[in-house]
Amino acid sequence: MARFKRILLKLSGESLAAGGTGIDMQRLTEYAAQIKEVHDMGVQIGIVIGGGNIFRGLQGAKKGFDRVKGDQMGMMATVINSLALSSALDAAGVKNKVLTAIRMEPVGEFYTKWRAIEAMEQGMVCIFSAGTGSPYFTTDTGSSLRGVEIEADVMLKGTRVDGIYTADPEKDPTATKFTDITYEEVLARNLKVMDLSAVVMCNDNNLPIYVFNMDVVGNLKKVMNGEEIGTLVHS
Repeated sequence: MARFKRILLKLSGESLAAGGTGIDMQRLTEYAAQIKEVHDMGVQIGIVIGGGNIFRGLQGAKKGFDRVKGDQMGMMATVINSLALSSALDAAGVKNKVLTAIRMEPVGEFYTKWRAIEAMEQGMVCIFSAGTGSPYFTTDTGSSLRGVEIEADVMLKGTRVDGIYTADPEKDPTATKFTDITYEEVLARNLKVMDLSAVVMCNDNNLPIYVFNMDVVGNLKKVMNGEEIGTLVHS
């Protein structure tokens, strides 16, 4: 029995690049295999994947891009990653659907809550691309929004670290890991779990966040089996 019935899985675009740029095919295949494992357990899955391996709007703005156009370029980057993941899931034999926050048929279907839920209930993995469809919002906020809309039991935030720490464990060897933590403590400590707006939205709508290392093959299934390998953020 899976720990959660319906999940919103947030994947990092940077992780998809596996330390480089663009899309690392081995990492992409590993992600698809992990998602298939959980899908085969009967879990309904919605996915949001970032676009930082291709283009990040805020960084573009710092280099002189118009912020709105830069964010729109970032949205297109998430569509590219979503199509790549969709193709990898196809190859793994997992039925899936790409939905976009901006109309761009036939690249993907235009997103609505009801279309997404219907597809998941029919056994399809739904990949939500193009963020919220509006500039000035990150894919973290887009993930929170989609997680709340599809009435997910939890947002699983797949990162390259195994949870939330008192400080950046890659920079501070004395940093200690939280097994669980409240939204209020995340905000009070200014921990960089997700964007402030994303954390507030999850808090306001009682959507738990579970942070874990998605780059370790098999970890997604461990989370669904109830193994405590990450950090739970809750009310």
